[in-house]
Amino acid sequence: MIMLCIKNGLIHDAVSATPYVGDILVENGKITQILPANSCKDAETVIDATGLNVYPGLVDAHSHLGLDGYAIGFEGQDYNEMNDILTPQLRAIDGINPQDETLQLALEGGVTCVGTGPGSSNVLGGMFVAMKPFGHRIDDMIVKFPVAMKCAFGENPKRCYKDKNNYSRMSTASKLREMLFKAREYQAKLDAAAEDPSKKPAYDMKLEALLPVLRREIPLKAHAHRADDIFTAIRIAKEFG
Repeated sequence: MIMLCIKNGLIHDAVSATPYVGDILVENGKITQILPANSCKDAETVIDATGLNVYPGLVDAHSHLGLDGYAIGFEGQDYNEMNDILTPQLRAIDGINPQDETLQLALEGGVTCVGTGPGSSNVLGGMFVAMKPFGHRIDDMIVKFPVAMKCAFGENPKRCYKDKNNYSRMSTASKLREMLFKAREYQAKLDAAAEDPSKKPAYDMKLEALLPVLRREIPLKAHAHRADDIFTAIRIAKEFG
């Protein structure tokens, strides 16, 4: 027996050119079939969606949900590490609070999957995760990790580190280039050590975190403020592409 039928709703499936009225069958929490209206006869639970619009769960590809300390304050603010401008080794999953109210708010708004991770204070901020916005333990909420490496151009690194070691867009770009260059050299040494372990370089957590970017396994997710920031990102991508 079908566990759940959502019947007679106006379905927007993100594939068809126009919405259509139909029945949605759900088993064990997953959609198994979409049938013509009034086709479902033997479901345990029936939701009559007549006159209602039915959409797939929305995906928020970029957010800081679970990391920004909403309604908590500093104790829950974990999306920007302000002690180091280069932190590619940081993992969003180590800072997400599953009880953060923003996750429940997103779910109530129809968002069923979020991409969340570090903010844009650092030139390299760390690794993003794709996750479900419900659960009690982050390890049970992960859809995929990592899904991207966060980097930032524009004003934020300048503003946050102007009294430390980053006062211009030129400095931001040079720091990113230097890290990517070091990661590329690190990868070359690892490759060379494949047949001779004695040549293996000392483990470097930051460079290890950047290897999936150089291998094109995950994208470099760039924060930009102006058009020229975007062109800088493209320029650097070509240099290491």
